[in-house]
Amino acid sequence: MLSKPPSTRPLGAQAPSPAAFLQARAAWRWPEILFWISAFGLILLFPNRHLLLNEIAILGLFALSLDLILGYAGIVSLGHAAFFGVGAYAAGLLAKHGVSEPVTGLLLSGAAAGLVGFLASFMILRGTDLTRLMVTLGVALIFHELANRLDWITGGADGLLGISVGPILGRFDFDFAGTTAYTYSLTATFLLFLLARRIVHSPFGLSLKALKDNHLRAATIGIAPNRRIVAIYTLAAVYAGMAGALLTQTTQFVSLEMLDFARSADALLVLVIGGSGYLYGGLIGAIAFKLMKDTLSAMTPAYWIFWMGFILVILVLIGRDRLMATLARPFAPLLKLLGARRP
Repeated sequence: MLSKPPSTRPLGAQAPSPAAFLQARAAWRWPEILFWISAFGLILLFPNRHLLLNEIAILGLFALSLDLILGYAGIVSLGHAAFFGVGAYAAGLLAKHGVSEPVTGLLLSGAAAGLVGFLASFMILRGTDLTRLMVTLGVALIFHELANRLDWITGGADGLLGISVGPILGRFDFDFAGTTAYTYSLTATFLLFLLARRIVHSPFGLSLKALKDNHLRAATIGIAPNRRIVAIYTLAAVYAGMAGALLTQTTQFVSLEMLDFARSADALLVLVIGGSGYLYGGLIGAIAFKLMKDTLSAMTPAYWIFWMGFILVILVLIGRDRLMATLARPFAPLLKLLGARRP
């Protein structure tokens, strides 16, 4: 008779419970804390760059919304700008017709985008990844054309004019320097990030990972794939709609550009740069993307797109992990001291 192989677990030790395992995964680490302290500290460090920082915070939230479906559920979308645009136009119309308080408008705009995402999610339940790509792109094109045709509501190609956004919570007015705008956008992004972080480190988040790894195997062990896809797709739409609402409220303008394919492509590029499947990829990628775009457009206004493409090709050829490891090598002792880990 063959004997059982000896166990690698120490004698008397018990396997961690699922609750303990999830709690350990969700524990905050020093690099995360320093990241958010630095983000809020930029309010004081760069008082003349708050408008750019506001754009970074909004793009980070938009990329985070895409990461929820791409990095955790494995759903590739070419039309995520549809929800961004719905939230942007909803915030603009609310502000134009009397709901000028930003927080209220933000929540209602997110709900409007979530409703659209909920209805659209049923169209991606069947089919291959290519089918889903076409469906998501088709949804974005439909909303872009609707916004263009219904010019008596949306303003059409001229954009939605007459938007007046009041003080935040009736106390904090928006200023020309963008200080209030950046603080408002960053705070909203941080609170929504906390919610997303809690979700992905929950049993629901683990089930999404199982769906991404093997859809059929997850179904055989009792995971209902359709319900989870609908839920995460709706949540991602809410996040994207809130990102669009933030842009409308901080710029007080909405145009068809909110629904352009280029906006969906930008979110995908951000995740290519920062990585997907660990939430911070969208935030880090948004910082890198916006800084590269701002720097290159200032250096070569006519050819900045060429250099952006060149950098992305180099990134793909070398590999993001290898490139980041090379750049982080001088800071290795500090990262080791802080307990940084690869995502």
